[in-house]
Amino acid sequence: MNRKQFFSHLGAMGATMLATPVINASPPEVFHLPLSVPPEAPGKKIRVGVIGCGSVSGMYLPHLSKCPYAEIVSLCDIIPERAQQAAAGYNVKNWYPHIDKMLAGVPFDLLVNLTDMQEHGRLNRLALMAKKNIWSEKPMANTYEEGRALSDLATKQGVRIWGAPAVVNSPQFAFMAKQINEHKLGKLAAAHAHYGHQGPNWSAFFFEEGGGSLPDLGVYNISTLTGLFGPVRSVIAMTNVVEPTRNTGNKGYIQVIAEDNAMILMEHPNQVLSHVQCGFNYFDPYGHEGTGQALPTLSVTGSTGSMHMIGYDWKPSAIEMATVDDEKGRRYATDPGTFVWEEGASVICECLATNKEPLIHVEHALHVLEIIEAARLSQAEGRRIRLKSSFKWPVIHS
Repeated sequence: MNRKQFFSHLGAMGATMLATPVINASPPEVFHLPLSVPPEAPGKKIRVGVIGCGSVSGMYLPHLSKCPYAEIVSLCDIIPERAQQAAAGYNVKNWYPHIDKMLAGVPFDLLVNLTDMQEHGRLNRLALMAKKNIWSEKPMANTYEEGRALSDLATKQGVRIWGAPAVVNSPQFAFMAKQINEHKLGKLAAAHAHYGHQGPNWSAFFFEEGGGSLPDLGVYNISTLTGLFGPVRSVIAMTNVVEPTRNTGNKGYIQVIAEDNAMILMEHPNQVLSHVQCGFNYFDPYGHEGTGQALPTLSVTGSTGSMHMIGYDWKPSAIEMATVDDEKGRRYATDPGTFVWEEGASVICECLATNKEPLIHVEHALHVLEIIEAARLSQAEGRRIRLKSSFKWPVIHS
């Protein structure tokens, strides 16, 4: 898939991203999520600087531009023309060709980091040193230790850092978490999730050192499964490279270094085992955009019931659940509400403006990052890897 196809699949730049949420209330479970957009405009807006005006910004910028808590005041890209074009498209007066100039330029409160993943740790550190809050696309750093150092630096500087993805915000995640924490499936045993496509072909960084299918794709499923079942105690995994060379849009043919195929087994508390598979060699007719995916991509099994998420966890459409009391099962949480995968920065702006605490937490992002590292170490050394990080759990919507 090329960049043009990516944009056409994900949606037009001017598409309406925010709508009044109406959460499915099918029996027997009724729950409500907080409104993402209040009926009245807020008095405070968070000044936002966005670095990285490539593909992903084509989704973030429309959402941020409609967020009542955000004001985009600064744009930056190492290809200056991209920053200039984005600034013109969103009526942003200030654009810069380098982060140093951006940080020395017009003041802002939140840096939204949409650059190549190999640059996240370095750029996030520079922004924290300048006392900027950060929303970082995944992963927030290239190693767990680097990410931990960033979190500690944020605390020292009196600011905060958060990392994508925002999958715990969806009403489908909320429904699944509620059933699990109310023991509606009996004794939990296992879960499986998958996400893959044929790989992006517009940039080499996906396949270079520090890239890979785990931090680009598997990160979603790992975030969801840990959100549902809690911190992982240990990991065992296999990863490899199926396609040794790739034709990329910016560097032509390159040798693939990072894994493009991965399988991970994770041990959660209470004897729950979960499995994630992801890769850049998966034919999927729904591909990058995920629209129309009517099959389950994430399943949970317990002693008295099972649940299946329809669609990808970053674009879910429903939950199918069956139990011993309702063996035919039903579909629940069929309304997406306001949730979209690119909402993370907008949600953080709301939280900064209103002093609300988001469901997304830096400790969760760090734990996911350690799992990715542990999976690679497991492949390299052929053994189970025990984890040291944790995060506040359960993750429950109010």
